[in-house]
Amino acid sequence: MRIATYNINGIKARLPRLLEWLDETRPDIACLQEIKTQDEGFPADEFERLGYGAIWHGQKSFNGVAILARDAQPVETQRGLAGDPEDEQSRYLEAEVHGIRVASIYLPNGNPQPGPKFDYKLKWMQRLRAHAAKLATLELPVVLAGDYNVIPHDHDIWSTKALLDDALRQPESIAAYRTLLADGWTDALATHYPQGRVWTYWDYQAGAWQQDHGFRIDHLLLSPVAADRLYACGVDKDHRGREKASDHAPTWIELGD
Repeated sequence: MRIATYNINGIKARLPRLLEWLDETRPDIACLQEIKTQDEGFPADEFERLGYGAIWHGQKSFNGVAILARDAQPVETQRGLAGDPEDEQSRYLEAEVHGIRVASIYLPNGNPQPGPKFDYKLKWMQRLRAHAAKLATLELPVVLAGDYNVIPHDHDIWSTKALLDDALRQPESIAAYRTLLADGWTDALATHYPQGRVWTYWDYQAGAWQQDHGFRIDHLLLSPVAADRLYACGVDKDHRGREKASDHAPTWIELGD
């Protein structure tokens, strides 16, 4: 069972690359972020032609998440997070697929910090933790996949001096992420690549891709049941280098039976 997360950075602008990746790698489940389209503009028919059922939670021009399932229709179990009735941003979508509970997550960036956007990021992480605690009680493998906008360690960025003032590297962001792990969730890539130096994102600016100046912000967190089944994970790095690609690369895990 291959489960992937992919911040597509605009599903309409990157649709050829997304379809190309799906056709080449055939993940069983694909969690998408930053689809940047309203619900009525989501290209579900394009995925159906490749054999993928889909659910999505859109928003005009910003944010937006989706879940695709090969040869199946995801059964939605949660849309958005409880704890803030005024939050209208489309950042969380959860479904049951192939006997697995999976969530597509687009965690707030939080810049500029300090300020209201950073406060929103930290509160959103608290809400995610509360919901994750409920998911942990299920007798199912659970995968929380997405763009977390958190760089967990110094070895998860090309330079320890880079982005020190960015919300992605603030102590509060990292502490909130590590608290989630301490609740019993496993960071799949960190488990298989404990020395780090595995990037999932390269900025469009300043020749970041050409110089391999990347960092890791796309994570797949596994419940204990799912972690016991983990046997492989990686990043489809070459897809970042293709024409008109997203600034993220698809990141994936494989679970055994």
